[in-house]
Amino acid sequence: MVELSEEKVLKKLLEFSTPTVANVVATYPDHPLCLKLYDPWRGGWYTDQSVRCVFPEMGRRIGYAFTMVVSIPDKEHPSLSFIDLIDALGNAKKPIVVVCQQIYPPEIFNRAGLFGGQSTALFKACGVVGVVTNGPSRDIDEMRPLGVQYIMSGITPAHGDFAIRKINVPVSVAGMDVVPGDIVHMDEHGACKFPSDKLFDIYKNIEEFSEIEDYQAKALLQAKSIEEIKKVWMKRT
Repeated sequence: MVELSEEKVLKKLLEFSTPTVANVVATYPDHPLCLKLYDPWRGGWYTDQSVRCVFPEMGRRIGYAFTMVVSIPDKEHPSLSFIDLIDALGNAKKPIVVVCQQIYPPEIFNRAGLFGGQSTALFKACGVVGVVTNGPSRDIDEMRPLGVQYIMSGITPAHGDFAIRKINVPVSVAGMDVVPGDIVHMDEHGACKFPSDKLFDIYKNIEEFSEIEDYQAKALLQAKSIEEIKKVWMKRT
């Protein structure tokens, strides 16, 4: 296998779906090509169905996690400014996937259209390729042509005052627990994360894993009897 740079490995992983990346990360712990990085069910390494990909036609994104926590203003807890955010994004490793945990009272949570056209333009200018957040956003007509992929809970047209509470801290978004610098792969299925020091290990295993699954699927479709189907399936397991 030709040795690739980190940048090229990230680009290579965009050839594979997020479920395929997940297969190598932790989904099949008994498979020899699975890295078993997390408990498949309880490891907090991928998003749940409370969020969805807003622009599936845009395709996949991958990048280094930049985390933030947003809530309503509170005089007892000073907030960070957008200049603080810009400075932090400027210093972050590229490409960036913003993972934003929104924390609001229940009566507000589903009404907070946090990100929009302006924030997406800001993100793109700072090297962001994707955003994963547990709340809704707005301005998807303005977001779409900018090419930043979004995974979020839904759409709503407005919001009130909000505050950036923290930047680059551990966050939990839609069941996915992320620390700054994790690698996040995202597509129409959702997002999964893994430690950045496992990037090359994922790359080394994913192509063979994918080829095995493709071969088995073709073998199942070519089987001429139930007995042949069972034989193919037993090879899989």
